[in-house]
Amino acid sequence: MYFLVDPRDTVNAGYKASFEREGISSFALLPDEFLSWLRAASPADLEAIQGFLLGDFAERAKCAGVIRKQSRAPIIALADLRSLEQTVELLEAGIDDVLPKPVHVREILARSEAIWRRVNGAVQQGEPEGETEGEAKGPDRLKVFHDGRDPEIDGVPLSLPRRERHILEYLVRNRGRRLTKTQVFNVVYGVYSNGVEESVIEGHVSKLRKKLAERLGYDPIEAKRYMGYTYVG
Repeated sequence: MYFLVDPRDTVNAGYKASFEREGISSFALLPDEFLSWLRAASPADLEAIQGFLLGDFAERAKCAGVIRKQSRAPIIALADLRSLEQTVELLEAGIDDVLPKPVHVREILARSEAIWRRVNGAVQQGEPEGETEGEAKGPDRLKVFHDGRDPEIDGVPLSLPRRERHILEYLVRNRGRRLTKTQVFNVVYGVYSNGVEESVIEGHVSKLRKKLAERLGYDPIEAKRYMGYTYVG
């Protein structure tokens, strides 16, 4: 889930629609509402956020400081006008990247993933956590991109519905970590989704596992009832 903050409803609505077209959930608030929400947010709410997108408003440097105290998720600012002084100020305030508008949501996703890998020290695909380069089993046959593109198996694209693709990306990013159904649901559908039951995740994961097994010859996702899912590669 991506969190959008801008004082203009039209900007928030536009980016929400763009994220939705990529199968990514998002939630938008006005700046004043956002700061109040952030200070009261639960750890579960914050864990579901994959990135913060801050529009052009006076208090966004302050927002960045508050965000960074509670979350390691990437913070990206959108600039209505190019300004060296403003860019430097925002980067010094803790914002990870500044993008001039217009910018495609797929670029936002790609930059956010690059920031996430750098900030969180994510291991490379094919090198499970705890293994050194010499001990790694070799590159995975499965490759995901985190930018709206379909994954590839043995270099051949695997066409997936947007929700299944997003679930796969989330599981791969957290390789070796058991994720509950609630965690997967919150990331894919958002913590404030209405009219959708958590049980929908079971169907998505079941279909995803079947498709992966057909192409790979084995199931790379371990599922345990009442406990959740783990990407084991």
